[in-house]
Amino acid sequence: MTERAVLFTGVGGQGVQICSKTLATAANDEDRYCMLIARYDGGMRGGMTNAEVTVGDAPLRALPITPSAWAAYVMSPAYWHTVSDRLEPGAVVVVNSSLANLAPSDARLFEVPANDIAASLGNPLSAGFVLLGAFAALTGLVTVDATVGAMRQLVPRYRTEHLQANEAALRAGAAAVPDLAAPAWPVTAVAP
Repeated sequence: MTERAVLFTGVGGQGVQICSKTLATAANDEDRYCMLIARYDGGMRGGMTNAEVTVGDAPLRALPITPSAWAAYVMSPAYWHTVSDRLEPGAVVVVNSSLANLAPSDARLFEVPANDIAASLGNPLSAGFVLLGAFAALTGLVTVDATVGAMRQLVPRYRTEHLQANEAALRAGAAAVPDLAAPAWPVTAVAP
């Protein structure tokens, strides 16, 4: 059995909560087991916003508080300290390099200029989805197509004008990184 815990961190208003829910929904849609825990301050914008998503290929043995994590999704350095000490050695850290310049010790760091990519697409508010697309492509924890499908399920009806821009952001993030540079699941050799 393989379980992968991912810690999300950022500032309220950056899309951290919708992105964590998108990851969990995509995992569920791909017949994986998952658990999502949201953690945030009382303020809607500008305060701490964290989440924990655990994905497994069998029923989970996860706790409601993740003591250590295989990966981190970092939209802003503001609350990096709330997740950095819980990362396992060699953890995958996908960071929005438009805002953060991290130097985590003993981690595999992948920098993605999510804000810059989102702005170049004409939708600066989609930076969180850019970073999520990059995370999916780097790790294969879920497929990029599954993230697109999950996002389409989660965007409320009164926000459907954002569906195309959000999909473009997810796919642009995936295109900005090498596929499966940090695979989440054991890679099995394919016979010729």
